[in-house]
Amino acid sequence: MKLITALVFAAITTLPAQAADRAADTNFVLKCVGCHLTDGSGLPSAGIPDFVDQVGVFAALPEGRAYLLHVPGVIGSSLSDAEIADVLNYVMDTWAGPSLPEHYTPFTPAEVAELKAQNVGNAVKYRRLVVERLKLLGLDAADYPWP
Repeated sequence: MKLITALVFAAITTLPAQAADRAADTNFVLKCVGCHLTDGSGLPSAGIPDFVDQVGVFAALPEGRAYLLHVPGVIGSSLSDAEIADVLNYVMDTWAGPSLPEHYTPFTPAEVAELKAQNVGNAVKYRRLVVERLKLLGLDAADYPWP
């Protein structure tokens, strides 16, 4: 009986996390794959940065986290704040690799709502400002060939 109870408890406590992971993966496919591809490699020649081992640097700064929220495909995704947080955490868990800050804090729905409310202006120009701040910290961001 104890084994059955333990198995039921394990299933109850892990199923919600697994469901959130599946939902984030599904939302990534539905909302992000068109630009960033299924492997996160993006389309650098078309101005879409590669996530692999690079996207995590943006989580190192509040401005970088705000930038991620204001990428056109994120801000215009029609996903809820919780779904956006889940997708951003999925991206970080899946592709950030060594670029993820040592003390990474996962995105939360409340943070997403707060960052979405900020006016960053032109996302391309804002990204350039963020990249300059990252460089001051010795961090490199993925190439971004947009003028």
